[in-house]
Amino acid sequence: MKIAVFSAQPYDRRFLDEALQRRHADGAVTLQYHAEALSLESVALAQGCGAVCVFVNDVLDAAVLDALAGQGVRAVLLRCAGFNNVDAAAAARLGLFVARVPAYSPEAVAEFTLALVLTLNRNTHRAYARVREGNFALDGLLGSNLHGKTVGLIGLGKIGVAAARIFHGFGCRVLGHDPAPLPGYAQFGATVALPELLAQSDIVSLHCPLLPGTRHMIAAAALASMKPGAMLVNTSRGGLVDACAVIDALKSRHLGALAIDVYEQESELFFHDHSADIIADDVFQRLLTFPNVLVTGHQGFFTIEAMREIAVTTFGNLADHLAGRPCPNVVAGTV
Repeated sequence: MKIAVFSAQPYDRRFLDEALQRRHADGAVTLQYHAEALSLESVALAQGCGAVCVFVNDVLDAAVLDALAGQGVRAVLLRCAGFNNVDAAAAARLGLFVARVPAYSPEAVAEFTLALVLTLNRNTHRAYARVREGNFALDGLLGSNLHGKTVGLIGLGKIGVAAARIFHGFGCRVLGHDPAPLPGYAQFGATVALPELLAQSDIVSLHCPLLPGTRHMIAAAALASMKPGAMLVNTSRGGLVDACAVIDALKSRHLGALAIDVYEQESELFFHDHSADIIADDVFQRLLTFPNVLVTGHQGFFTIEAMREIAVTTFGNLADHLAGRPCPNVVAGTV
């Protein structure tokens, strides 16, 4: 079977090739790498392939899925946990196998969340830039202790629980909100209603999937109900946050700081070098002007351990498909 791998970066090739060699050294499965993202314009690249392997910003709407099925593609392998970019109903109608990687080192994202919080709280990013210019003044770098602060985690799946464990270890009071928290969370913090979490937390961190009910869950009303001067962190999905509302909250100084590793319109920006380009996204550019805003390019997952787990699980999902056996990672609603 040939698999078309879209949005392929050099690091994807490294870890997918490594996993392929271990599982399919006989050449029964081959990979065709494409730097292009999957879309209606690029779907023809999957011609002659039995499966496609895609990432978070690839388009898998009804039109693309129809085109894939028409070319003989029978499986969609997501090398990520999120599946908000998949039209599940269309996949089910077409009989496509769609599977994801639900847990690829939750600690990777949880630890990166902590890194963002500590960086923004203690201004180490600004200190680094100052020192390189010979400026060792401390004025403007004043931070506060993380110990004793209240951290609110929205989403208590594996990543949320890993984050709770870390913040609890730092001596923080942890509050969490999730309709179905994992059992392991209870030893690290309390579960509360969302309004209570927003009102009491010094730091609010998002760890939930992007669904119709969670899109823009952090908008004007939620921001207004947050504790004045609180920090908002998003390492989950950009669509959870209304960026325009966040800008207003930053301008009014009600929101004290923002750290984001994801952005709602990131598909046009992230994972590529735009250092020589003019970025036309005015909202994104406005966010970059605030000294209390930290933006990274969707790297929270990016560790050796996570990349290996993604590759191994992806080929495990393919093995289930080829063997015709139940796959625990099938995307809900596609079967």
